[in-house]
Amino acid sequence: MNTTLADLIVGEIGIIDDIPFDSVPLKLLEMGCLPGKEVELMQIAPLKDPLYIKVNGSHLAIRKETASLIKVTKIKNLCDILKS
Repeated sequence: MNTTLADLIVGEIGIIDDIPFDSVPLKLLEMGCLPGKEVELMQIAPLKDPLYIKVNGSHLAIRKETASLIKVTKIKNLCDILKS
């Protein structure tokens, strides 16, 4: 199943699988948003854009359009979070 960062629910954690380097801002890559890194969706703005994420120890706000380009594999889903 292809999941993107934009598909995560607040609190869910995933591992970045793929990023189209030519389509995302360079600053995002410089801040550590790279394949193999763990990313957590922290908040979603009231109008659903931007998304507030935590990656590589940094907190970033990114556009939903950009988040939809970043493929992730969920490692901690909402059900796991609610159980703990």
